Amino acid sequence: MAKEKSIYTCSDCGGISPKWLGKCPSCGAWNTLIEGVAEAPGAGGKNNRYQALAKSQPVATLSEIEATDFERTPTGQDELDRVLGGGIVAGGVVLIGGDPGIGKSTLLLQAIDDLSQKLPVLYVTGEESGAQIAMRSRRLGLAGHKVRVLAEISLEKILATLEAERPAFCVIDSIQTLYSEHLSSAPGSVAQVRECAAQLTRTAKSSGCAMVLVGHVTKEGSLAGPRVLEHIVDTVLYFEGDTHSSFRLVRAIKNRFGAVNEIGVFAMTEKGLKGVANPSAIFLSTHGEPVPGSCVLVTLEGTRPLLVELQALVDGGGPSPRRLSVGLDRDRLAMLLAVLHRHAGVATQDQDVFVNAVGGVRISEPAADLAVLLAIQSSLRGRPLPKGFIAFGEIGLAGEVRPAPRGQERLKEAAKLGFSVAVVPKANAPKKPIEGLTVHAVERIEEAMDCVRGL
Repeated sequence: MAKEKSIYTCSDCGGISPKWLGKCPSCGAWNTLIEGVAEAPGAGGKNNRYQALAKSQPVATLSEIEATDFERTPTGQDELDRVLGGGIVAGGVVLIGGDPGIGKSTLLLQAIDDLSQKLPVLYVTGEESGAQIAMRSRRLGLAGHKVRVLAEISLEKILATLEAERPAFCVIDSIQTLYSEHLSSAPGSVAQVRECAAQLTRTAKSSGCAMVLVGHVTKEGSLAGPRVLEHIVDTVLYFEGDTHSSFRLVRAIKNRFGAVNEIGVFAMTEKGLKGVANPSAIFLSTHGEPVPGSCVLVTLEGTRPLLVELQALVDGGGPSPRRLSVGLDRDRLAMLLAVLHRHAGVATQDQDVFVNAVGGVRISEPAADLAVLLAIQSSLRGRPLPKGFIAFGEIGLAGEVRPAPRGQERLKEAAKLGFSVAVVPKANAPKKPIEGLTVHAVERIEEAMDCVRGL
């Protein structure tokens, strides 16, 4: 027998090379080429298998194209609708990934049960049997009278079922379990994932069926499979959270039909995932009295202001003091400590400094700088900040306090939750007084430190 010809496929971009190379010739990534068997041409022919994902249209002038907003159908899960931009869009394809056991199937089963009351729906499971889906549905207290379920991993059979059932909403759980008979590689390989996703996306666009693809994640937390998978779909969501905690976050990374960086907050209960109407409450510790090293920050997640408690602990170090941050960038913490020493005279060179964002939230915006430094100064001096105190603002290397975007919304959110004292950049000072909130506007870090000492 003739030896089967091998090809090498990049796990990052899906590029193909006839021989192994240390560096992918397509994307330049190192050590990402994986050996596989060269695929024979499909029975349908190359022209039938590789079509455009969207319908071709004649050339038109941009100003003459009618711009209409997409009609959205709410899923019944308010927090999920927030992340999606208001609901599902006909023909839209959503890719959702997360760690095993985080709650992806639970959330989608709840959403599809609500949608089944107004739309024909189909739940395709490749990882569980129909009986397992039914058991979960009973445990969650879902009726499931109109939810159609298919346990199948063959792409061709799934496409035939979609043609017969004609659902308006379909869940594929998960894309890594599917395989196409046109390819000889195993399910979950780069070629299979790319081909199955392309075929399902093409079907969604041509039939108008909104589709959700569940994806696995790697040990680094990114979506498994070729990166082209995220380019094909319309929306990419990440389901985040600690399996030991009851709270989950759904974060939009890409959304062609709405804003990105929106988050939805859920709480895992015995009856499934429930939306959290006031997520600020889960990121704030419940201290009876103010404690040293604690400062509340008003941060932004998409369009939503969130109050997050930042905690700092400064303790006696040694010859090599440690700098550790959880939920914040460690390099930025080192930079802020240098600014604190140079411009405010607060030295921590011989101290261990630990900073933590309560609740497991990750903060990436620089508006957290001021709150971090105030928490560090509070822990170092052993003096708590006043009760009902908040702060936000970016710190520059020259010691200036720069404004944060949408400062008025941050202050109003803090006032609504009962906070009474705020230290903010001068450019974010409100033009009109905010009832119940005393605002101290500062221009430099030393002014902020002096202001806090006088409170």
